[in-house]
Amino acid sequence: MMSSHFKNARNVNIEGITNISANNYNLNHYSERSSRTSIEKLREHIAAGALHNSAERCDAPKCHPETRVVVQDEVVSWICDGDSDDEPKDIMWVTGPAGSGKTAIMGSVADTCQGKGILGPTHFFSSFSGSANRRSKRYFVPTLAYQFIQHKALAQVAAQILSAVEDNPAIFEQNLEVQLDQLILEPFRACRDRPPLPEWPKVILIDGLDECEADQYHDTTRSDISPRSKEEDQTEILSALKKAASDPDFPFRIVIASRPEHTIHSFFTEVAHSVTRKLFLDEKYNPDADMELFLESKFAIIRRRCHLPSSWPREDVRQTLISNASGQFIYVATVGRFMEGSGEDPDQLLNQVLQLPGIKACANPLAPLDALYTHILNSSPNPPLNTLWLNLIFREQYLQRSDRHLLNSGPAPATFVRLYLESYPGQVSYAFRNLNSLVSTPSIKDHDSPYRLYHKSLVDFLQDRSRSGILVGADLSHLERKLFYNNFFWHSILLKVFSKSAEELSRLDAIILSCDVACVIGIPDVAQFAGMSEAD
Repeated sequence: MMSSHFKNARNVNIEGITNISANNYNLNHYSERSSRTSIEKLREHIAAGALHNSAERCDAPKCHPETRVVVQDEVVSWICDGDSDDEPKDIMWVTGPAGSGKTAIMGSVADTCQGKGILGPTHFFSSFSGSANRRSKRYFVPTLAYQFIQHKALAQVAAQILSAVEDNPAIFEQNLEVQLDQLILEPFRACRDRPPLPEWPKVILIDGLDECEADQYHDTTRSDISPRSKEEDQTEILSALKKAASDPDFPFRIVIASRPEHTIHSFFTEVAHSVTRKLFLDEKYNPDADMELFLESKFAIIRRRCHLPSSWPREDVRQTLISNASGQFIYVATVGRFMEGSGEDPDQLLNQVLQLPGIKACANPLAPLDALYTHILNSSPNPPLNTLWLNLIFREQYLQRSDRHLLNSGPAPATFVRLYLESYPGQVSYAFRNLNSLVSTPSIKDHDSPYRLYHKSLVDFLQDRSRSGILVGADLSHLERKLFYNNFFWHSILLKVFSKSAEELSRLDAIILSCDVACVIGIPDVAQFAGMSEAD
């Protein structure tokens, strides 16, 4: 008989996760203190706002009741019963043009899967709203691993993930394939003797992959090194997911939603064709009928508010709006917000939308949306200045807390943005008063929330001169961008606000209000539109 490892031992204390094997006396001691430390390390490297139920996504789009039912059912059916397909696949690619409702569908599918108890990790990328870490690959794998740890049915896997973090704290600085191996695949392999239980989740949902932007690892001021492209980072993510889907010890389906960008399309059709099922949001899923239901719900609200007859508006008007949408839900959603948010006569508002100039949707599907965006922007009190501000906030993204080590990195609060841009108190509220169908504006009392766009298609519109035309007359050159940042933001604000003198902090309002974006970047036309003189 072998002697005991605990012979003559005194004051033995074993805590936390402990596994003692009677056959080989293998002791795996994982202390409670280490566990907490590992969770904290992991938490520092996740994009919490990318979770489908995060506070950051509280106003994210969801499918209107009784709409997009067919496509949602197809996705959920594949998740639950895809093994019975003639050629089972492990990845589903949900794709379609901008504004076709991909994010709303993914959000609703996430809710459905959560209700069924089959939802695993989720990651909703976003390049135009929310935290800066939602558009970086750097946080992708840790965010998935963190959600695995939180799932009650995966306790054994969770212990393995935390052990991996403890053994290799530098894992977060390694490439995606190494992160995937050590934080996800190896922990599941270590539990291969414990087959998946019915309580295990079934699917991982990833939305907006095309909005993942490039991480740069070199000195960006050097001209002899080519910057890394976002397509390279997106391909790295896709390669990692394909590797996971091909691993026999990884028992989850993966749903990825994105626009059909060239790099992503090429990957799914050439590299991952054997493991991918493609779902393209086209006429097969009858978007016109769904948009008709959506518009009717908005018209019903307006009819009750304005005491209009049930026949309002005429059937030909409804069909014209649906035809103009050309399958893009963002068009009817913007029309709905435009009409709901205005106190004007509903018939006049409808006529404004219907009489917008532009090429017919059959020739250019984006023409009606472009005309609608142009009309709404021109209805504001100061279109050139508003367009400049929208570019600075959402397109150029100057007002970002971009330190990747900060958990709260992302867009600055609207309160700060107002102080930053205004020439006088209340200017932004006045200027943006007709843009509530495009921009979500926090209340004056809300000092934490940022301005948010309802849809990235507005950024696309502002970025393409052929679509936005003269509205983007205040586009910034490279020199103007440098001038703007160095002369205004750095010297006029940061150096003063964060000086050693505590008195400077109390002067924040006065410091920012003493500056003006339009004057600093040298756009006299905009300065004139803002009602400013050269002396200002």
